Amino acid sequence: MAKASLLNKQAVVVTGGSSGFGEGIAEAFVNAGARVWITGRNPDKLLKVANRVGAIPFVGDIADGAAWDGLIDEVMEQAGRLDVLVNNAGEGVKIAPVDEQTDDAIVRSLASNLTGAMFGSRRAAVLMRKQKSGLIVNIGSACSTHAWPGWAVYSAAKAGLLMFTRCLLTELRPYGVRVTSVLPSWGQTDFTEAADLSPRDPEVFAKCISPGDMGRAIVQIAEMPAHLVTEEIKLWPLIQPMNQL
Repeated sequence: MAKASLLNKQAVVVTGGSSGFGEGIAEAFVNAGARVWITGRNPDKLLKVANRVGAIPFVGDIADGAAWDGLIDEVMEQAGRLDVLVNNAGEGVKIAPVDEQTDDAIVRSLASNLTGAMFGSRRAAVLMRKQKSGLIVNIGSACSTHAWPGWAVYSAAKAGLLMFTRCLLTELRPYGVRVTSVLPSWGQTDFTEAADLSPRDPEVFAKCISPGDMGRAIVQIAEMPAHLVTEEIKLWPLIQPMNQL
């Protein structure tokens, strides 16, 4: 049974909720008593996670504005409000030097890691401004502030998301709406493995940021007093070599 908290019965949307950090974030909010919608493009994976954690699945691509409209309509119809939006969805698309990229890969990376979060934030901002309350959390990356070879396109998208989030906070704070960036590094996720970034030593990998770690961190941000805002948080595993920071 969900434990009562400040988030009890709040309406929460977590994008990219069918695996990785999104799954951990969704589960943490459900455990905190919230009503949680998760999004994803793979219906089978999404339904499996939704059934496991107790969330509501919504199949759609966050880079598609029409999908966002459908999601927001469903949330408003069933809950009447939106309290928390976690823009977690993102993908590496192609981690490679710029001269090995394709135009399609660049466009997809920007859509998945930046444009989609902008689409969702725009719609959430309209609702939350009217409510005079709410929280938008954009999951960025350590790549937004640190440079590594092969990560230029992805890093540019996440750096754009970071600045977008900073500006959005200045726009919404007068209305009691909070906006936060969370910038993780090494994680225990499929993304990390697909990008060939994961440590080969299982003991090292086990000490990277887990989906559960991320979920607890985001819930703690959401449970802060409504008159306080956490502007940015960087999450680094202690096991990560310092020369990679």
